[in-house]
Amino acid sequence: MNEYVWETAEEIDLQVAKRLSRIRKRRAFTQEQLSELSGVSFGSIKRFERTGQISLLSLTKLATALGCADEIRRLFEAVPYGRIEEVVRERK
Repeated sequence: MNEYVWETAEEIDLQVAKRLSRIRKRRAFTQEQLSELSGVSFGSIKRFERTGQISLLSLTKLATALGCADEIRRLFEAVPYGRIEEVVRERK
């Protein structure tokens, strides 16, 4: 099962940043308020929303502060098997 990815990793990261920014605005938080609430620096939040670059730990802190921790918890939870060999390897 070959799946083609048409976006770069940077484009995907930026899409995630834009989604998180929309949630922040929906919750009526400024970047400064989210920084105080999450413990992530204001500069990191500003850079993340502009470029998509952030550490996984900081992303988790932001998601938790915005009430979206389950989205991080479910990451990679339901990845389908690509080939039968993967099923066999996992059972060993």
